[in-house]
Amino acid sequence: MTTTTESLLSPYRLGEFDLPNRVVMAPMTRYRAAEDGTPLPIVAEYYAQRASAGLIVTEGIWPSREGQSGWRLPGLETAAHVAGWRTVTEAVHAADGRIVAQLMHGGRQGHPLNRLLGDVPAGPSAVPAPGPVHVRDGGKAEAVTPREMTRAEIRRTVADHVTAAHNALAAGFDAVELHGANSYLIHQFLADNTNLRTDEYGPGTLENRLRFPVELVTAVAEAVGPHRLGLRLSPGNPQFGMYEADPAPVYRALLAELDGLGLAYLHLTDNDDYPALAALRPRWSGPLIANVGENRDATDRARGEAVLAAGLADLVSYGRAFIANPDLPERFAAGAPLTPVDETHLYGQTATGFTDYPRLTDQPTPERPTPSERPKAPHRV
Repeated sequence: MTTTTESLLSPYRLGEFDLPNRVVMAPMTRYRAAEDGTPLPIVAEYYAQRASAGLIVTEGIWPSREGQSGWRLPGLETAAHVAGWRTVTEAVHAADGRIVAQLMHGGRQGHPLNRLLGDVPAGPSAVPAPGPVHVRDGGKAEAVTPREMTRAEIRRTVADHVTAAHNALAAGFDAVELHGANSYLIHQFLADNTNLRTDEYGPGTLENRLRFPVELVTAVAEAVGPHRLGLRLSPGNPQFGMYEADPAPVYRALLAELDGLGLAYLHLTDNDDYPALAALRPRWSGPLIANVGENRDATDRARGEAVLAAGLADLVSYGRAFIANPDLPERFAAGAPLTPVDETHLYGQTATGFTDYPRLTDQPTPERPTPSERPKAPHRV
């Protein structure tokens, strides 16, 4: 493996974009959408606060109501969704940032109580996710057994992603990322225990197992341009009951199918049981974003720098660190301590734990006391 002297704070040319640094904001679900899936006004402030990232990848956005996995998750299906996201992209661009929309189809992930359609979700096979699941009334319910998607539904799902990708560009996003990781639809077609089909989309042959991911990525790339499309994968990630006995041949073959498309980037999550970065970096000729914090301690600067130094990636994505540190690149540059995450307010509809984390320049110092410590101006009448 080659090594590099590039650092997290060095610039990077990603397609047509000049990134000021290699610190990427990872996608993170925050549940700040209206009931119809339109992002709340505070979402624009949230992402604009983090515009110093080299690149922002949004929380997962459902491409169609059939793909909705949770209540108050955002969508990109309707004119209202497009208008809502346009306020977000305009705010980020005004702050000199770059932002990518992550399209996330839930597949089997979902519950009738959490879906606008009120129906049972569909996935590759009728295999339920582990339960119980959180539902919109604040309680919990047992997971439902999903329907097996028909061939017609698979074709419609591909078309829905194409439409949503067009909607993303219409909303002002700089690019689109397909969520093929962490137990969502693409991952469900790839994994051993969630794809039990016996047709041409089943695991009978490696070609069949890869058919849906390849068809989906190819269709969206042709629709919006491969230079505006990224893909996130998490080989071997056991999250939400996923099982892959041997990820290596599956993901090697998948990258062989997709590498020639000229995608904007591959966003790859490492795993303790399968060293995806080391195994797959040599098989990907385009830009690669690494995520090394999934199911592990939050990534710090040293771990990110080590990934770049080892030549395992071109950029590194940060999740929890960006929640509590909207100016994360500036903190890295200053060698400043990171604010810890308040995990009691990760989800909800308010600004608390969302847009109220201070920037480094907002924090009190002996030279810059807090407002309550500052001498009051004399009262004038």
